[in-house]
Amino acid sequence: LSPELVAQLGKPPKMRDNPAFTRVDSDEFRSIFTPELEALVALFKKYNYELRIAGGAVRDILMKIQPKDIDLATTATPDEMKEMFNKEEVRMINAKGEKHGTITPRINNKENFEVTTLRIDVRTDGRHADVAFTTDWQLDANRRDLTINSMFLGFDGTVYDYFYGYNDLQQHRIVFVGDADVRLKEDYLRTLRYFRFYGRIAENAHSHEKDILEAIKANGDGLARISGERIWSELQKILVGNYGRELLLEMHNCSLSKYCGLPAQPNLKEFDRLCADLDTFEKPHYPILFMAALLHNVEEAASLHERLKLSAFERDLALFIVQQRARVDDEYKSLLDYQKLCLQPYAKREYVEQLLKYSNKEELYSQLKAWKTPSFPLNGNALKSFGLTGKKVGLVLSELRLLWADSNFQLGSDELMEQVPDLIKQLQSPPGTPKKKQ
Repeated sequence: LSPELVAQLGKPPKMRDNPAFTRVDSDEFRSIFTPELEALVALFKKYNYELRIAGGAVRDILMKIQPKDIDLATTATPDEMKEMFNKEEVRMINAKGEKHGTITPRINNKENFEVTTLRIDVRTDGRHADVAFTTDWQLDANRRDLTINSMFLGFDGTVYDYFYGYNDLQQHRIVFVGDADVRLKEDYLRTLRYFRFYGRIAENAHSHEKDILEAIKANGDGLARISGERIWSELQKILVGNYGRELLLEMHNCSLSKYCGLPAQPNLKEFDRLCADLDTFEKPHYPILFMAALLHNVEEAASLHERLKLSAFERDLALFIVQQRARVDDEYKSLLDYQKLCLQPYAKREYVEQLLKYSNKEELYSQLKAWKTPSFPLNGNALKSFGLTGKKVGLVLSELRLLWADSNFQLGSDELMEQVPDLIKQLQSPPGTPKKKQ
C-alpha cells in the first residue's frame, strides 16, 4: 500500500495475496442474468472495459439470498460510459449521480442499471466525499465501510475479496476495512450502518468487537452533522431487524440516543416491555412504535419529529400513543370504548389499532381489526336546517357519532336528529356547564 493510502486507512487492513480466490455458481448468482444484464455485460466487453457486481449484491449472493438490487462497478469513466452508450444508442437516465461517477443506462427500455466508476475518496467531511476516479479495484475496495461490503463478483462467478470479507461473512463477523475510527470519520452515518448490518449478519446479539464500540463512542457526536432523514432511514431498519432491542440498548450505551432525536435518558423499561409484548403479534411492526415507547411525554415526541423529520403518519401516531397509552385499562376497557375512540376527530382507526398492539391487548386488537365500521346515517347537510355552519357542524357531528356508538350503532337518522337541539344548547352553554344526559 502507498503511504497516502495507509494514512487514509489508519492502519493497513489484512489483505489477501490473491483476491480472486474462489468462484460461485449458485441459483442466486444465475438468477440475476436477465437478457438486459447480459446485453450490458456484452457491451462493456465490446469496448474493453471491466465490469463487476459490487457491494451488497455480492454479499447477498454469497449468503444465498436473492439480491434486490444489483450495483455495478467499472473501470470506465463517466465520460467513457456516456460515449459508449451514445454510440450504441442506449438511453441514460438520472444524471444526478454523474458527479459521483454513476451512470444509469436503461437497457431494452426495460431495466435500469446503476454503473459506477471505480473511485477513491480524496477528501471527506463526515457527510460527503470528494472523489477521484481510478482503474484499480483494490483502491475502490479500500474506501468501503465494512469488509463484507468490499467484495466484487465477476460475471464468470469469480469472487474478488481483498480484505477477507468472505471469511468475515462466513464467521458472521462485522468489522470495518482498516481502522474503524478513520472509517467512521469519513462518514458518520457508518455508525448506524454498522448496527444495521450487525443485525443482518451476526449470529448473536452480543458479539461486538470492543475496539469498534470504542470507536463508535468516540465518534458518536458526528451524528449531529447527519440529516434526520438519513438517521431515521437507518434506525427503522435496525429497530425491526434482528436483535433490534439489544442493538438499541447498545447504541444507548454508546451515548447515541440524543443524536437520534431521543431523550438523553429514554424510557428503557417501557421499551423492554414493548419489545417482549410485540413478540406475540404478527409482524411487521411500525418502527415508530418502538420509538414511542422510549419517550416520556408529548414534548419528547415533538423533539423526535423535529430531529428525524418523521412522516405525518409517524408523527401523529407517536403523539397519539404517548397521549393515550395511560388511559388504557382506565378509561378504555371494552371493544366499544375503542370503537368510540376510532370515531373521535383526533383519532384514526389505524392509530387505535396500533394503541391496542402497543398495549398488548391481543384479543381486543383482533376484534377491532375484524370490525367493519357501520355507515353513519347522517352528514353535515342534514344539520343545515338547524342553522349550523362551519366548525359547529363538525362538533355536533362528532357528538352524534358518539351517541350512535353508545347505542351499539343502532340509532337511525331520525333518532339522531332528535338529539341535535340539546347538543346545540350544550355548545352555547358557558364552559363548565354539566352536559344533559341523553
